[in-house]
Amino acid sequence: MNIGFVGLGAMGLVIVPRLIAGGHTVTGWNRTKDKAAPLIELGMRWADSPREVAAASEVVFSIVTDAAAVRSVALGGDGIISGLGKDGVYLDMSTIAPDASRAIATEFTKAGLTMLDAPVSGSPVTLIEGKASVMVGGDQAAFERVKPVLLAIGPKATYIGGSGLAVQMKLAINLVLMVEVIAFGEGVALAEKGGVAREVAVDAMLKSVVASPVLGYRGPFILEGKMPAVPLADVTLQQKDMTLVLELARKMGVPAPLAAAANEMMNACRGLGLGHHDFVVAHEAYRRLGGMSK
Repeated sequence: MNIGFVGLGAMGLVIVPRLIAGGHTVTGWNRTKDKAAPLIELGMRWADSPREVAAASEVVFSIVTDAAAVRSVALGGDGIISGLGKDGVYLDMSTIAPDASRAIATEFTKAGLTMLDAPVSGSPVTLIEGKASVMVGGDQAAFERVKPVLLAIGPKATYIGGSGLAVQMKLAINLVLMVEVIAFGEGVALAEKGGVAREVAVDAMLKSVVASPVLGYRGPFILEGKMPAVPLADVTLQQKDMTLVLELARKMGVPAPLAAAANEMMNACRGLGLGHHDFVVAHEAYRRLGGMSK
């Protein structure tokens, strides 16, 4: 199929090659063209605007930072909505508020077009390993049409329900993920303070009943010299998701005390000057707050 991709950041850089490997023709756009250079070398076609991407494509994906960015690339003067054909499908993979996603989808419906929310559960690591999953909200018939494309991205494509429900599910998953990773850092710091070597504590955690896929690839980052120079998701980006969770919980009247605690640990990381690291750096915040040397 002719596929469009808008937003070629960390996730786009690993999703597009999978689509190309699946035999699809991909046309892409990014705010800065330099980031697209390795994808263009792989065979991705370049377009000068989201509208041009949509005009060249049957299915268009976007994955950008926040709701304002989604509105810009989807509904702006040169946006996807102005180029997408009547039979085309637009899938936004960004993590934004469900209400914001539904509002944008409503504009597509008014224009006689189809938008689905389709966030990815996984990181660049799990995408490269072929272990990521895609969740979809919106028209189920449209989901069935694009499902073969989604399976080129990851082995699991799950229909969640109506518009906005997939991104709501993604926020729920990210809440669990954040609490798990932060609890891991808290536990390791506690063991260290009592005299257990960090390497031993991490090894024991990853061999215990608390081990999980996310701890398997993120946990070792806290070992000396293992923190990635380019984070999978830095503190600021991950905290954005927790503020979305807390606002959603407030609107629905659902208690979310663990989300609040995770959010406060992200505040602590930023206050200690650690905000540019992957959010597993919460472990270092616990160490410093517990009086351990750097």
